[in-house]
Amino acid sequence: MSGFVSFVSAGPGDPELLTLKAVARLAAADAVLFDDLASGPILAHAHKDADLVAVGKRAGQPSPRQSHVSQLLVDYARTGAKVVRLKSGDAGLFGRLEEEIIALRAAGIEFEIIPGVTSALAAAAAAAIPLTRRMTARRVQFVTGHDTKGTLPDDMDIQALADPTATTVVFMGQRTFAQFVQRLVAAGLPPETPAMLAKNISRPDQHISRWQISGLATHLAQANNADPALIVYGPLMDAQDD
Repeated sequence: MSGFVSFVSAGPGDPELLTLKAVARLAAADAVLFDDLASGPILAHAHKDADLVAVGKRAGQPSPRQSHVSQLLVDYARTGAKVVRLKSGDAGLFGRLEEEIIALRAAGIEFEIIPGVTSALAAAAAAAIPLTRRMTARRVQFVTGHDTKGTLPDDMDIQALADPTATTVVFMGQRTFAQFVQRLVAAGLPPETPAMLAKNISRPDQHISRWQISGLATHLAQANNADPALIVYGPLMDAQDD
């Protein structure tokens, strides 16, 4: 008899931001396959006898192939196990959820998706700013800063991303932001557009800094960008440089 897979969203890292359903699934799991950013104190909620398997992917670091991760989910479920696939942030945002769902469906294994707090919302809350404002920021857009090769995607809708009335959140964009800003400015976005760099959101070493996009691009081109971070730019960010 096949088991069951719960895709559990771990949120940005603070275990207090887990949903009650996420905690319940972790407590009942026979196996937890977890991302690198969904580890640490969050795993304290896992059943004491559960298999804990690290399957996370980090840019520039050795990591398991996606096909291997998907096959592990299938293999564990086929033993009849209750499996938790623990993903950082919200499982549906830039987390390769679709590839794993396809593998489970092909194997006839049932699953559920438990949503969670994405780092974009947690960063805005930590900075005490809204992501929307009537009249001047009616739209929020999420975009990834790199493709499967780690480079800036060629097919980005730059005109939409250069909209000065939108709040734009860039995931995994530290290494490519300098090139990204060149495209934005060429498309008409003012270089003094305010931005925020949010690192290690909701963790003890959380750090938020305020910039203009031009200054942030220069900073990131010269910085060590190993810490998990996201970038937010638009009319609601503080334009003061740090």
